[in-house]
This record gives sequence, C-alpha cells and structure tokens, in this order.
Amino acid sequence: MDPIKTDIVVLGAGPGGYAAAFYAADMGKRVLLVEQDKRLGGVCLNRGCIPSKALLHATHLLGDARESAHRGIVFSEPQIDLEKLRTWKNSVVEKLSGGIGFLAKKRGVQVLYGRGYFEDSHTLRVETAEGQQFINYEKCIVAVGSKAALPKVFDLGNSRIMTSTEALEVEEIPEDLLVVGGGYIGMELGTVYANLGSKVVVVEMLDTILAGADPDLARPVLKYAEKNFRELRFKTKVVEMSTKGKKVRVVTEGPDKVKKEELYDRVLVSIGRTPNCNDLGLENTKVEQDERGFIKVNEKQETSDPNIMAIGDIAGGVMLAHKASKEARVAIETIVGQESTSRGVVIPAVVFTHPEVAWCGLTESEAKAKGIAVEVAKFPWGASGRALTFDKPEGLTKLIIDPETERVLGVGIVGHGAGELIAEGVLAVEMGATARDLAESVHPHPTLSETMMEAAEVFYGHPTHTIAKKREE
Repeated sequence: MDPIKTDIVVLGAGPGGYAAAFYAADMGKRVLLVEQDKRLGGVCLNRGCIPSKALLHATHLLGDARESAHRGIVFSEPQIDLEKLRTWKNSVVEKLSGGIGFLAKKRGVQVLYGRGYFEDSHTLRVETAEGQQFINYEKCIVAVGSKAALPKVFDLGNSRIMTSTEALEVEEIPEDLLVVGGGYIGMELGTVYANLGSKVVVVEMLDTILAGADPDLARPVLKYAEKNFRELRFKTKVVEMSTKGKKVRVVTEGPDKVKKEELYDRVLVSIGRTPNCNDLGLENTKVEQDERGFIKVNEKQETSDPNIMAIGDIAGGVMLAHKASKEARVAIETIVGQESTSRGVVIPAVVFTHPEVAWCGLTESEAKAKGIAVEVAKFPWGASGRALTFDKPEGLTKLIIDPETERVLGVGIVGHGAGELIAEGVLAVEMGATARDLAESVHPHPTLSETMMEAAEVFYGHPTHTIAKKREE
C-alpha cells in the first residue's frame, strides 16, 4: 500500500486523542486518527470512567433502597441480574463510542485501526488487519494513555486477581473481595462491590484513603467505608499472594509487622497506572522519556522531537481524561501558531465514591506544606436545606482564600453531586474570582450550589444558615 500523507496523525483515540483530532479538523487540518482498540474512546470510555460511573449509579440505587426505611419507604430485597447489568453498562459504552465514530466521519477525520510504531520522526507504521500501512505526517500527537499497574507479586495468571479492567466486567459478586490500594479507583470499585453484597477489605500502605484529598474531605468517605466495607487496614502491605484452589491466598503485613494469612474469592489490585510506552518505536525518534517511561513535554505539549507532541497520561502528571482533553487543545493551538499553554491550568479532581469528593486549585494540605498563608472558609451541609432533603447532610464545601487579596485559590467539596458542583469552583479559581464575587452572586434556593455562596459568606462572618466568627476588616 502506498503511504498515506497527512498534516497530523494522532496516535490513540482516547479523550485526549479524539479531542485533538476533532479540534485539528475544525482548524482545517488533514487528520488521521490511529487506534489499536476495536472501539474508539480509549480506556476512559471503554474500561474506565464511563463504565465505572454507570456501575456506581446502578449500585448506589441498592444502597439508597436499603437506607430508605427510616423515611417510611421500604423495598423488598432487590434481585440482581448481572448479565442485564453488564448489558446495560456496555450499551452506554457502545453508544458513546459509536458517537465518536460518527463525529469523526462528519469532520472528515480518517480513522485507521491498528497498532502504531515510529519508523522515524516523520513516519508511522501501523499494523492493521489488512497489513502494514505507512503514514507520512508533518506532526504527530502521541496520546496512547496508560494501563493499570500489576507488579509481579500479583501477576500470577489467575483471573481472580483483577485490575480495574476486569473488575468492571462484574463476572460475579465475590463473597470476599480484597482491594489493594485505597486510592480513588480502589474506593470507587470497592463501593460498587460492597453495594452488590461483597464483603470488602481494603489494604493501604499509607495511613489514610484518597491521599490527594484534604483529610476533612476524605473523612465522610472513610466513615461510609467503615460502615459498609468489612474492614479498612492502613499501613498495611501485601507481601505474598498465591492460588489456592478456587481462592486467592494473601499474606499481609500490618504496622505491627505481624503477618496475616487469608483466603479471598477475588482480589482487585488498584495501586496506580503505568504509561503505555513499550514497543512504540520512540527510540527511532528524538523523543525523550523519564525514568518511568513518561514522555517529556514542555508547557505547549512539545517533546524534544520537533515533529512529535504528547498529551494525556503518556505525558505524565495527573492521569485524568479532562486534563488530556485540555492538553489536546493546547497541542493543536500550538501547531496552528496560536499562543497556548498548559501551565497554570486549573485541573479539577473528582472521586465518585459515596459521598463524592472534588477539589481544584490549591488544597489546604498543599498550602500548609508550602507555607502559603491562606484562610479557609467552610460551610457544613448539615445546614443546607437541600442536602437534608436529599438525606445527605454529611457534606462540606470549603474555600481556600488569599487573606490579602481575598482571591479564591482553591475549592474543595465532599457530598452528594460534588463532581457536578466543582465546576463553579474551577471557574472561580481560573478567573481569579474573590470570595466577595461568590458571596454576592445569587444562587438558587434550595440547591447544593448555595453552599458555595454560603462558604464565601462564612469568610466574611455573615452566613445565613450557620454561625461564623466575624472577620476583622
């Protein structure tokens, strides 16, 4: 086959890759999108963000039903049809993936299915089902993402030892499930399986869950897990794992150095992700990688090879889909000669646990660690009428504020729908809004969004629905 010539080739069709391809096409560029998976959308859509949120929504219904008795509404014991649950979850994924294919076609983006390999800085070889196809490009954007980490101690070839990919298939409801890692993936999927009826044990090497979140934001999630999981063990590590019949034998070591041997039906390993950097042919280019394999980029997403850029997980930093999508815009704007940078961009984090946790900008913990003087204003959701009507009073909204300029430097939220609410916080931090801006912006009542306004009013000492110390002018 003759080589395909194009302006831009995007390697990887995840939320960063297809965003880059679509934006480039909108800018009038000839674009070719290469994806080795059978479906577009990457890990996020097919094996991550979307299926996990679908399962979280479905299984939250089980928890809500169990908790409704004190409201005078009692349900019979629910019947769980795992095959139907999987079919529904997969239908959501397929609908979204098909939508990406439709948008690519409408934009004139050519999609090539196969594995890409760099022959040199201007040539990509793609191994397709029909054979090899060579692509000559002016610019290439690498967006190949990452995969769940599975260290050798866990990699026994046993299907009962799962990463998030296998856990999202929900092949069965294990009676006993061990979750290794108390980060956002472990806690989200632990919540799914606990709601389905598994007895979940979480082991975490640190002394807390959700290490990136402020402790006061993680606390309600911890309380929920303590009530609904079988056990949470901190400062604990897995030292040995083996197959024993239809069980997984696990030896853990706690802070007292005492080893504990147990049997589990399944084990979920959620200890982070590693870049998909192997067998890409990067050694045939001028691209540089760090010691972990991440591609080194500058604030414009440029690599050390002038013809190749990188975005998303493969470029390091926080591994979030919306970060990849933003970097896609930066990369394309750089290519077409516009001024653009990823430096200083406010990237929100959301954990879809029960309750949800979200934050953006400077956290209280970071401020303390860096010696940055801030004032923290908190509004408890126990004082929110809307939170009480949801029967979700455990939430909290907090603002991190510069005491001199009164500028909002960061926002943190824990509670029902925190992931939806954090966007206002992102806007406030991104635009340099002050606490006064938030306090004087009328929010609808009764809504959870009011907690943002009332947190700002707490800063000034005159919130309507709680008591706060008056601020000295």
